Amino acid sequence: MAMIAILMIVCSDWCSLLKDDVLGFGDPFIRIGAISVDPSLFTRIGQSFQRSQRHCFGGSAPGEFPLAANPSIVLHVLTSCNLEPDDLAHLEASSVLFFLSNATCSFFRKPANFPPDFQLSMSELAALDMCQKRAIFKPMTQQEREMFKQRCGGSWKLVLRFIMAGEACCRREKSQAIAGPGHSIAVTTSGAVYTFGSNSSGQLGHGSLEEEWRPRIIRSLQGIRIIQAAAGAGRTMLVSDAGRVYAFGKDSFGEVEYAAQGSRVVTTPQLVESLKDIYIVQAAIGNFFTAVLSREGHVYTFSWGNDMKLGHQTEPNDVQPHLLAGPLENIPVVQIAAGYCYLLALACQPSGMSVYSVGCGLGGKLGHGSRTDEKYPRLIEQFQALNIQPVVVAAGAWHAAVVGKDGRVCTWGWGRYGCLGHGNEECESVPKVVESLVNVRAVHVATGDYTTFVVSDKGDVYSFGCGESSSLGHNTITEGNNRHTNVLSPELVTSLKRTNERVAQISLTNSIYWNAHTFALTDSGKLYAFGAGDKGQLGTELVAQQSERGTPERVEIDLS
Repeated sequence: MAMIAILMIVCSDWCSLLKDDVLGFGDPFIRIGAISVDPSLFTRIGQSFQRSQRHCFGGSAPGEFPLAANPSIVLHVLTSCNLEPDDLAHLEASSVLFFLSNATCSFFRKPANFPPDFQLSMSELAALDMCQKRAIFKPMTQQEREMFKQRCGGSWKLVLRFIMAGEACCRREKSQAIAGPGHSIAVTTSGAVYTFGSNSSGQLGHGSLEEEWRPRIIRSLQGIRIIQAAAGAGRTMLVSDAGRVYAFGKDSFGEVEYAAQGSRVVTTPQLVESLKDIYIVQAAIGNFFTAVLSREGHVYTFSWGNDMKLGHQTEPNDVQPHLLAGPLENIPVVQIAAGYCYLLALACQPSGMSVYSVGCGLGGKLGHGSRTDEKYPRLIEQFQALNIQPVVVAAGAWHAAVVGKDGRVCTWGWGRYGCLGHGNEECESVPKVVESLVNVRAVHVATGDYTTFVVSDKGDVYSFGCGESSSLGHNTITEGNNRHTNVLSPELVTSLKRTNERVAQISLTNSIYWNAHTFALTDSGKLYAFGAGDKGQLGTELVAQQSERGTPERVEIDLS
């Protein structure tokens, strides 16, 4: 027991070193927090560290990794540390981790002789073990897993990176709130679903057409764990942890928000039969079309007319999914985002993360330097020029945004009302860094109809763009005309700061036909709402004559 305890301390030290960015790539000094340290110090520490290990674990031969005689313990500690896939790769690279000996790195590179594959290295086994803890990975057959691994690049570390990237940008298997067009969805950590607001098409899923001014659980979903939700005008889609998709509201995958088609309504969640043989992890509802993302990173679309708008021929009321043709057929996607007539896809390859766009190019919202439509997904090349690795994408009605791995935020598309955050209302046809946020490390971004929200790593929230409906959270009125002020550059939402809560997710209405409302979900599971509330979409009844609320108020629901 004493040896295990010491090993835990030793390996936890390694994990801390790896996770706290002590590698200092491209830096002559290593950073620990704000402190710069001479790398030779780690060399001396490593030599002393190994000598002390050999003293504690005397069974090691000279030059051998001290814990080689206990590989099962090493594997257990590696998987329990929740290391990033890149960290596992670094353990094998002696040229990177200079404070570990060649013998140590060789130990992590060579076959570990453990089931289920005796040829896998210790790092690969650790990655496989961490994959097996994920809900989307557990039900896969051995053949499906091998095909999945090859699609991701042939390594379990790359599979783990793909899965973790999807979890990070989509809050998969975590609580979430969706501010839809006139109605709202809240999903708890356990997978229960609450809906409230407008219900003219049965989009709340309670078996009626009555509005709900308070969060109400969808009881027909009892026993089904929901991990992701999407809202469109009069329509709701839910994704379960078994990869099943449920839809209700307007019975159409592709209608315009106020078009005549899709008059049939469904008032309780119904399984989408055409998707039952595809394991789905995310759904996104845009204007004229719906898109879904499979576990393996394939993108499927429904509808969007009969003019090859998404690389395939289809009718507006088509209920069959079509694989998104083009380069993404062979590139795994971790997140999709649907805007007004266009789609963004965050792709994950061994070489890094990238963004593809397809659809309507009005305003430059596809990010290619022009306003040309694209029938097939096309790589947005500007991120390479900016040296940005995208990790989160957001598609507003007319503009788009990305958060990079380094915390920088880029926006592009129509700049009306200042929604791009560049201090003006100019359009940008390629991604441009929001310079006023360079001192903020962003982790999340959300976009709506000419509005943008950014969440920092400290849980602070910044917003900019159209101030209509009080949806920015600043509650400022333009003097003389009783209209809310537009914000051309990012401003801290001080009303959320005063809640003394750390915000984890923002969701805002992404529709050109509805007044917007906004949700702020905190780390502790509290939900705050502000903006338009005339249909009950804020989860509370407003006082007489009021149709909106300018400051965040708590929604009486616990999503933890």
